[in-house]
Amino acid sequence: MSAPLDDVLVLDLTRALAGPHAAMMLGDLGARVIKVESPGGDDTRTWGPPFVDPTEGERESTYFLSANRNKESITLDLKDPADQDVLARLVERADVLMENFRVGVLDRLGFPVSRLHELNPRLIVLQITGFGHDGPEATRSGFDQIAQGEGGLMSLTGLTEPTKVGVPIADLLAGMNGAYGVVSALYERERTGRGRVVHTSLLAGMVGVHAFQGTKWTVAKEVPGLAGGHHPSIAPYGMFATATAPVQIACGSEKLWQALCAELGIDPEREGMATNPERVRNRDAVIALIEELLAPLDAEDVLARLDKAGVPAGKVRSLDDVYAWEQTRSQGLLIDVEHSTLGNIQLPGPTLRFDDNAFAGGREQHVAPPTLGQHNESIREWLDS
Repeated sequence: MSAPLDDVLVLDLTRALAGPHAAMMLGDLGARVIKVESPGGDDTRTWGPPFVDPTEGERESTYFLSANRNKESITLDLKDPADQDVLARLVERADVLMENFRVGVLDRLGFPVSRLHELNPRLIVLQITGFGHDGPEATRSGFDQIAQGEGGLMSLTGLTEPTKVGVPIADLLAGMNGAYGVVSALYERERTGRGRVVHTSLLAGMVGVHAFQGTKWTVAKEVPGLAGGHHPSIAPYGMFATATAPVQIACGSEKLWQALCAELGIDPEREGMATNPERVRNRDAVIALIEELLAPLDAEDVLARLDKAGVPAGKVRSLDDVYAWEQTRSQGLLIDVEHSTLGNIQLPGPTLRFDDNAFAGGREQHVAPPTLGQHNESIREWLDS
């Protein structure tokens, strides 16, 4: 069984999260990913707690483990001429090089794009920055929470004050955008025979997911505010209290509104609630009415009734519940890997499934994130072979 990218070699010079996530996505699809780390290692190796620590001096950060499966690790000091030579030899064999240094850093280390393409004209170069590779603020360093604020996402998130998303979403989206840019460039290379540079940024990831909130401003000239737990353009669509736990209800059409009304005993033509625009204008009243009817009811009973009525609804799960949920496991979203020091560990799995490989993403077997420099010897032996 072959994976979609099993003939692709990726050099991952990135650290922290956006770039490592992009490289991991390609690794999930079968690419061989060589992670080039400084002697001190990727920043995220020190991000914690939590750490898992089988022996003193060999502790592993769960943060690092989240973004580096299906990779090998080699340590190189890119200011050292001998290690620069190793990198040059890797570039000659690679299909993709990913970097997220600040603008100009790779040039100063002696590897501008012009030299990379001299070494390997077919090389795809992915450059991920905080705010873009050019423009008036190109040299700013990028961190997720800063990008969430600067890119407007925090102005849409929260109940009473701007709130960051609970995961580093700017990094993750930049990585996802970078991965699909690389795959597109690899496809193009089949026609042209030459590589190209792909640019993306944390800022681009944030602006790229504004969706209807973006056009609310660009077209309608309305500045969106905090969305809280309810949709700003659809009602009822959000989280509602019951006697035991909150439930989420999504009435994305008039048909679903009518089905909800039939189940809860509401007149669907009630004044101020007959159409979606009316319900949005009177959202507080709609929420109050529904929560009044749900107040004496058990959440599980509500979910069962709404499911039978065909009304989309769901619970708010904690992560331990998500990973114990049989539906999560049925989708291959939790994988077992054998780590060199930790033994068998479970990781959140890849997001894609293929018809000939139902449970393991794009490859037959996944590999645990590497320890620092774990593959120094084997990679150098391969280069000399």
